[in-house]
Amino acid sequence: MSAPLNELMRMDLHCHSEASHDCSTPISAFPARCRERGIAVQAITDHDQIWGALKLRDLVAEQGLDLTVIVGEEVSTREGEIVGLFLQERVPPGLSPEESAERIKAQGGLVLLPHGFDPLKRHRLRSDAIERIARHIDIVEVFNARISRPRWNRRAAEWALHHGKAQSGGSDAHTLRDIGDAWVETPRLSIRGPEDLMAALRAGSVSGIWTHPVRAFIYKQWKSFSGRMGGG
Repeated sequence: MSAPLNELMRMDLHCHSEASHDCSTPISAFPARCRERGIAVQAITDHDQIWGALKLRDLVAEQGLDLTVIVGEEVSTREGEIVGLFLQERVPPGLSPEESAERIKAQGGLVLLPHGFDPLKRHRLRSDAIERIARHIDIVEVFNARISRPRWNRRAAEWALHHGKAQSGGSDAHTLRDIGDAWVETPRLSIRGPEDLMAALRAGSVSGIWTHPVRAFIYKQWKSFSGRMGGG
């Protein structure tokens, strides 16, 4: 049965799990948290890994849960990070931006540019590299909830509009609480592959909750400390 025409869903296309070196969020905690935040489509984009995304996809399938999982990866190229979505295989770190993008495309995946215009993001993709791979970029993240200043999200939106790219939102969550802090709200439909996602993005609107990075860092450190001390 198709969903009512006015029914909407939310998608978070940038998130980390225990598979990332700087995140400890258990895969098993995602379904409940996504349900709490109203996220129907969650991309898992761990640093240079896809096993977390695959594990969550399998968990959702085994339990018959109402959550669509997109297998992604935040790839560390030699000149900064890009995100691949709908991956079948891990893209190794340390390649050029061009080769990384080509490997994503060779799998039938989509290339997403994350937090690309924030000069305080240490691993952002460098400006000249962005221009070199512009033709490969399918999606631009125009709301990153962990950006240093909101104006960098606006700058990303300007670039996306100028280049005719689809726009997305991503929580860039590194803690359980932050999942779903940024999203695309779009008419509800089944996201089975890249074409479905692109259609949903074109029909959607991007929103989010920006958190000052100092506050986010303090919370992350507190959670890490309380976990080590047995506080959950």
